[in-house]
Amino acid sequence: MALLIETGLTDWINDSDIARDIRHLYPGADVRTPDTLGNPADITMLAVVGLQDTHPQRLPNLQLVQKLGAGVETIISNPNLPAHVRIARLKPDAPAQGIAEWFVAYVLRHQRHMTFHEAAQRRAEWVPKAPIYSPDTVVGVLGLGHIGARSARMLNAVGFQVMGWSRSAKQIEGVTCLHGEAALPDLLGRCDHVCAILPSTPQTVGLFNAEMLAAMKPGSQLLNAGRGDLIDETALITALERGTPGHAVLDVTSTEPLPSQSPLWKHPGVTITPHVSGWHLGEALADVAENFRRLTAGEPLLHEVDKSRGY
Repeated sequence: MALLIETGLTDWINDSDIARDIRHLYPGADVRTPDTLGNPADITMLAVVGLQDTHPQRLPNLQLVQKLGAGVETIISNPNLPAHVRIARLKPDAPAQGIAEWFVAYVLRHQRHMTFHEAAQRRAEWVPKAPIYSPDTVVGVLGLGHIGARSARMLNAVGFQVMGWSRSAKQIEGVTCLHGEAALPDLLGRCDHVCAILPSTPQTVGLFNAEMLAAMKPGSQLLNAGRGDLIDETALITALERGTPGHAVLDVTSTEPLPSQSPLWKHPGVTITPHVSGWHLGEALADVAENFRRLTAGEPLLHEVDKSRGY
């Protein structure tokens, strides 16, 4: 039994470094990269950022696909993945901390009028402008799983009024939690900032359509660090022209990398970051090593995905 690390990326942690770290965590493990693949029939576990259509065909004895991240919708929907192959995702602390910081940073950037002051500096103009008072500001967090709950707590600690929304009922100290589809429009109408960290499921794809965007508070800010297909980007541009919402900060988009011809790049109401909010894996590679050990030993996996739910 062997573990293949194949991210296909050149602008993140490279495969060899990941393999080295897993060997350190699980001494004696047979960990390979594309450069040291050997016999593909040896591979029982594959660790990826995205599953290629050819992976299942090349790896006839594959038993587990380990996502090096949280979103697994493209793995679940891959038509070439045999039904018996299991899927696991990561739920590490480091990217949860990073995404929460990303939300706080861009909410505070708006609260402190940083864009306004940077523009004034370029004009050499001294123009005081009162910051928005945080205790009077309502921030909504959509998705109250591991990352969303961490984000809600951090925003609450800064001093914002925090509301949370999820499909099922949740309780988080200091956060007003709502749940169910009917509760979402009311939350959107009350929030000055809406932070989305929802998974991609049949229920969330295109959730922010024209109707849902129109339910937002005029002048509010929409921040998305979950999945790019949450937002109808054509509807978003139209909504921004109306000022509902007033601004959008997008770390994820429907197509990544975002095509250079996309109007989102140059729209004055949009800020783009290139999927960097949850950059660091931190201790998560320990879970990858542990899942390889568990798979080999026939034990229950960490963070195994329920394919029927999509996460």
